[in-house]
Amino acid sequence: MTLGLSAAAGDGPENGPEELPAGWARATLGELGEWFGGGTPSKKRPDFWTDGTIPWLSPKDMGSDVLLATQDLIHESALHDSPVKLVPPGSVTLVVRSGILVRKVPVAFVPFEVTLNQDMKAVIPHCGIDGRWLAWAVRGRERHILENCRKQGTTVASLDMPRLMSTEILVPPPEEQMRIVAEVEQQISRIEAGEAAASTALSSAVTLAEQVTGLGSRGCLEEIELCPAPLQKVDIDDGPIPDLPVGWKWARLGQVASVVGGVTKDGKRQGDPDYVEVPYLRVANVQRGEIVLDKVTTIRVPPEKAEALRLEHGDVLLNEGGDRDKLGRGWVWDGQIDNCIHQNHVFRARVIDAEVHPKLLAWHANGFGKSWCDRNGTQSVNLASISLRKIKLLPVPIPPRDIQEELVKTIDLHLEGVAIARAMAEDALSRAQDLRASLLHAAFTGALVPQDPADEPASVMLDRIRAAQGTKAPRKRAARKPRPTPPGQEELPS
Repeated sequence: MTLGLSAAAGDGPENGPEELPAGWARATLGELGEWFGGGTPSKKRPDFWTDGTIPWLSPKDMGSDVLLATQDLIHESALHDSPVKLVPPGSVTLVVRSGILVRKVPVAFVPFEVTLNQDMKAVIPHCGIDGRWLAWAVRGRERHILENCRKQGTTVASLDMPRLMSTEILVPPPEEQMRIVAEVEQQISRIEAGEAAASTALSSAVTLAEQVTGLGSRGCLEEIELCPAPLQKVDIDDGPIPDLPVGWKWARLGQVASVVGGVTKDGKRQGDPDYVEVPYLRVANVQRGEIVLDKVTTIRVPPEKAEALRLEHGDVLLNEGGDRDKLGRGWVWDGQIDNCIHQNHVFRARVIDAEVHPKLLAWHANGFGKSWCDRNGTQSVNLASISLRKIKLLPVPIPPRDIQEELVKTIDLHLEGVAIARAMAEDALSRAQDLRASLLHAAFTGALVPQDPADEPASVMLDRIRAAQGTKAPRKRAARKPRPTPPGQEELPS
């Protein structure tokens, strides 16, 4: 079935049409099932966690639409002596407290008995509510839940349960619920196949870019005669040193570039009237293959320090510290900001006498240098780093000067082709997300499958549920405008 709807039409009852689809009715999430909370058996009781047979669900298990297993199992004794509760099979589980709630609400259908940790909630659908349908319906209301049910001002993102349970859902007849599930899952499987292909293409593009720059910076993009190039041994773990084309040589970074560390911020002297204020680059600005300047801060330093560390066009910036995979990461400074310097966690390598093209040096550091820095860096509890002394010993391949410019042009040309392939893959992933949103919007506004007049109306089924639970139908309410997100709780990038 081809969808003619757009996700921009809205994602729920408040934005939907005044008239419900034939046979549909309105209800809240709290009315549609019995809700369960969770808990964590004490880690001080090893008997709770030894020889366990009962699945214990936590946010780390949430990934697929239908769960097949949990990573952790608990012993039956935990059911009697800890806060966990056994949830019957057929439940719909949600993460209600986790950092991931700044951008999505993980939901899954669980076909087996399970217990939950304290950051999870589960709902067992009442008779007439299909569990698979309910899981998809909650996913279809994800945007509303994030905008209206997420607690504000908390350290870790969490959902306000009264607001969540009062979230309104459009409920189709039981028979139509099953038709919707069948159609949604069939189309989702096609979308996921497309997403998988696009993800594979994107991963291949990233890998190809790394191969192009890594091989290209060593002159190995084409079949060419290679010969061993001697490199002076030092007290460092170079790992395997590749052969280079005839006429090339290996050198140490400190032999071909002047390498210096950056400035350390002195908070006590930021008000010193003799200091000058200048922009400076941090680790976050120095990415692998690009300099990101969307957030550049300033610092006050002595004038002589500002002069000594001022970046010049062609300087190669390499990260000194951060996460281990960031060591040696960097790119070439193009003079985008006047009088800019760099912090102490960023090295500046300024090539001496045009010995090697800065791009070739940066590409090599991002490839060979990544594994080299990993071997030779140090690790503290929260921070990895590589010293100035060691980074100066990074082996660098040096091509003959007369071929360097042409080599850079060749690598750039290859990278342009890779960039086109990468953009196409990213666009395919974006379109798949849009299609998924349109599919769910259509499914839960009555536009995905036809209504059957022979189906029992959802209102009749809901009346039975409300009678059994002693509740009343929800009053129709005006649409509520989303609350603005406080500073510091903006959605994180994926």
